[in-house]
Parts: sequence; structure tokens; C-alpha cells
Amino acid sequence: MAIDKHWGQIIFVLSVLAVTVSISLVLRFFLSRFIRAASRKLKVDPTRYNFFKNAANFVLFFIAITVIFRSIPALHAYGTGLLTGAGVLAAIVGFASQSAFSNIVSGVFLVIFKPFSVGDRVKIGQSYAGDVEDITLRHTVIKDFENKRVIIPNAVISNETIINSTILDEKICAFVEIAVAFQTDLSKAIHIIQEEAMQHRYFIDSRDAVDVARGDSPVMVRVLTFLNDGILLRAYIWSRNPSDAFDLKCDLNKSIKERFDKEGIALASMQYQVVGKI
Repeated sequence: MAIDKHWGQIIFVLSVLAVTVSISLVLRFFLSRFIRAASRKLKVDPTRYNFFKNAANFVLFFIAITVIFRSIPALHAYGTGLLTGAGVLAAIVGFASQSAFSNIVSGVFLVIFKPFSVGDRVKIGQSYAGDVEDITLRHTVIKDFENKRVIIPNAVISNETIINSTILDEKICAFVEIAVAFQTDLSKAIHIIQEEAMQHRYFIDSRDAVDVARGDSPVMVRVLTFLNDGILLRAYIWSRNPSDAFDLKCDLNKSIKERFDKEGIALASMQYQVVGKI
């Protein structure tokens, strides 16, 4: 009878190990496919993430060993000690790697949902802006406008608002705001702004057929509001991409000011009127 019980325990151990090995092979197969697919999108070496497969194997075999020790009465004491020690170790490792694991999970979500890709121009929250240069499972590298590299953990990006200027259409509308004095001939000022904008090399005409038929100007200029000592005008000027729009805006600030000086148009300060007090 003791021999039968002994053989039963051996068969049980072998069965648990066989099931564990089978699950391990299947899991490694699917993990390998996922890692290869993610690595192609991220343009990185898939061997950098083989630790995922090794970690999954470790967890599987640890569970199998725990089940074996807990299921055989003679090994109960050893199983309890093993489980207790492993629990403490898991808590320590989990606490230490919480931040790293959070970045990895966030990196996987970036791959799946694709809020941006390499080469896109983005703004992360209110602090970071530039071109996405690299994306890994831990962090994203952004090249800012001073040619510096900003390395942002993926967990930080996942919790911020992302403005992507190139995800669908790079074309952008630049706002050029100019304050003129109250006595200014607004029609003349608006005409000068439109002329200077349309002469710029980075200006594009974004009107559709309906706008053209309606006679809309390629550069829309609005009287935005009244200031303390003048009137605020805003021009809506389209360009091909954010880089061109920035250059266009800076150039127009200079050329419009020079043109206004020649035409005798005075500028005003940008201080807004205060209507009443509380």
C-alpha cells in the first residue's frame, strides 16, 4: 500500500511537471510572437526583451513546485517555508521594480494604441515639445528644438496630455496677432498683413472650392478685441508643417512691423481693457 502511494506521488509530480512544461512552451511561443511584433514597431532588437520569457518561465515553475510541495504531506513543512520566503521576496522585488514595470506596461500601450510614432512632432503636457526620435518599452526620446534629447519615462507620458501635430495632417494654422492704435485705418492694416503673409515662401492657400467661390481671402484677418490703447488684429495663416509655421510667424512679425512703419501705422501695447471691478 505504501508503495502504491509512493508511486502515486511520483506520477502526480511528473504530471504537474509535464503540464507546466507544456504551458511554458505555449506561453513562450506567444510571447516570442508578441515581442517580435512589438520590436518591429519600436525598431529595436527583440533579444533585449527576452527577460519577459524567462520571467514567465520562472513564475510557472515556481507555481508548479509550490503545488507539488503543498500537495504531498511529507513536504508540507518545506512548502510552507518556500511559499513564505517567496512571498517576502516577491514583495521586495515588486516594490523595487514597480516603477520599471509601470514604464514597460505603458510602453506596450504606446505600441498598441499609437498616440504618436517615430518622427512625429509632439508636445507632452506643458513641459516638453519636439520630434519623437525613439520609442522603447521603457522610455521615449524626444529631440527638442535646441537639438537636445529629452528622455521621458513611458509612465509619465501615459499620464500627460499629448498634442500630436503630425499624426494625420502636418498642415497648421499660425496665429499672428498685432495690436494697432485706435486711429488706424483697419482696412489698410488688414490689407498689408494679407500681402506680407501671401508673399512669404512658407505660406500655403488652404481654401477649398467653397471658400474660393465665396470670395474669401487666402489670409483671414479678424478684429479680435479692443485693448487699453488700441485694437488687436489676428491673422490666420496656413503653412505646411509646424517648423515652417514657426519661421513664417517670426518673419511676418518683422516684415509687418517694417511695412507698418513705412505706411505710418502705429502699434499699440497688448494690455487688455479692464471692464469694471469686483
